Amino acid sequence: MTDWTRARVADRLDLAAEVMRALPPVRPQGYISTWPAYFHSFADQVGQEAKLKRPQPSPRMITEADEAMLWLRWVDRDIGQILWARANRKPWKGICWEQGISRATANRRYEYGLAVIVWRLNGMVPPKKRSMEYVIERTR
Repeated sequence: MTDWTRARVADRLDLAAEVMRALPPVRPQGYISTWPAYFHSFADQVGQEAKLKRPQPSPRMITEADEAMLWLRWVDRDIGQILWARANRKPWKGICWEQGISRATANRRYEYGLAVIVWRLNGMVPPKKRSMEYVIERTR
């Protein structure tokens, strides 16, 4: 059993968001483009930069991303939305606006959500009748 920390959980959620961004978009079955393929001549390609494709995520990365997204079930819906928005690099201002809360409250709920996931991953159940600060302080 490994010892999980809040930073490690946040990194895994960031990786999950990155993997989901790197996957190809979901399209309807039989999706095709009716536009003709345009073939660039040599004169068109002179002076152009080569387009590099990002490598597709490995099966292990996809499995870890799926596992990390399932962790969000352990927290309340609003806290899960904050965790996922931060993993997707959304600024605090937008998160606070959508949730209707202050920046300090959003950060407190973010830290609490990470702490609850750490408790669960380390095989413990966070106490329901204790404060958010108690749960956060008991994690690294």
